[in-house]
Amino acid sequence: MQTGNESTITRTMTFRERTLAIMAHQPTDGIVYQPRCEHWYEVNKRQGTLPKRYADMSLLDLYDDLRCSLRTYHMFNWCLKYKEGPKVKYEEIVDGAIHTYIWTTPLGSVQTRMRVTESAWHTEKYPVESPDDARVMEYIVQSREYEFDLDLFEKYDAELGDRAAPMMCFPRINIQRLFLEFMGVEPTLYALVDTPEIVERLIEVINRSDDQALEVMAKSPLQIINFGDNIDQHFLPPYLLERFVLPQYHHRVDFLHKAGKYMHAHWDGSVKALLPLAKQTRLDGIEALTPLPQGDVTIPEIADAIGDMVLLDGIPMTSFLPSYSNEDLEADARQVIETFSPNLILGVSDEPSPVCDIEKVRLVSEIVESYNKTRSAGSV
Repeated sequence: MQTGNESTITRTMTFRERTLAIMAHQPTDGIVYQPRCEHWYEVNKRQGTLPKRYADMSLLDLYDDLRCSLRTYHMFNWCLKYKEGPKVKYEEIVDGAIHTYIWTTPLGSVQTRMRVTESAWHTEKYPVESPDDARVMEYIVQSREYEFDLDLFEKYDAELGDRAAPMMCFPRINIQRLFLEFMGVEPTLYALVDTPEIVERLIEVINRSDDQALEVMAKSPLQIINFGDNIDQHFLPPYLLERFVLPQYHHRVDFLHKAGKYMHAHWDGSVKALLPLAKQTRLDGIEALTPLPQGDVTIPEIADAIGDMVLLDGIPMTSFLPSYSNEDLEADARQVIETFSPNLILGVSDEPSPVCDIEKVRLVSEIVESYNKTRSAGSV
């Protein structure tokens, strides 16, 4: 999927410059590799299982040592903040592994209960379990006020340097928030049939609240925004994506493009039935599309579906497991690079597991460096 737009580059670009150029479909001197090692690093650090080479490294040191860029959600996600309304009381109770979050309003209270371990978290109770809970959640969402923490952005931006272009995740889109944060998958699907007016009202409230956050983001210095939606066809089939998600994607893209922003969405589940709708999103790119054997689509199917949209990631996590051969990993990486370059920010779909072999991450860095050198020499 070459476009020939690399010919005007006369110097080596930084990871930051290259990332922004790729998202803008502007000339670059190569692709960027962002393997998203945060989960691997944090879990192994907590468990005392970091390999000796990395035991005393910070996360940024790790990326420098691996000679690759990073996806900066762990830094810049904290820059978009909201405060609860004046009549909403929020508290968090921690009892061992159980974290309970309680919101109390004039209409009543709701709570979320989560189990947190060293390597993961699981929602045991969602806040909306009844029509009364839905009204309380509407009140909470409507009362929130968003702001962008510019001081925090500038602090992290200075720490980041040229390692990457800042990116952050925007709150999950309407129905995905119901599935994954407010109601749970099965209750939301039942409610769509039994009490559709409740679902539709909640979605409208979420959309209006998101509009306020969009206005804040449009005025911010951050240029690349991810919609961290965790799309999966098993609970979001095509007709629901078309009904609830596509109209809001169009609204967001039209609004934020006018502000000079670039957008991509996180589709990390089974997506074979959804891929034909990818171009209809109007997004600049899609993140975490996962090929076989981990996902349910092939590299050619992804390429046919997204056209010249930017692919972020592309190599399945399973290729980085210790049992997977370096030869097969190299073949996987080269297939993704040759298929999607230059519209590619290479990475792991969607991130290395804590048990992955970090030296395989380094191997892909070497493959990318070799590819970029060859491309810069005009041989590609």
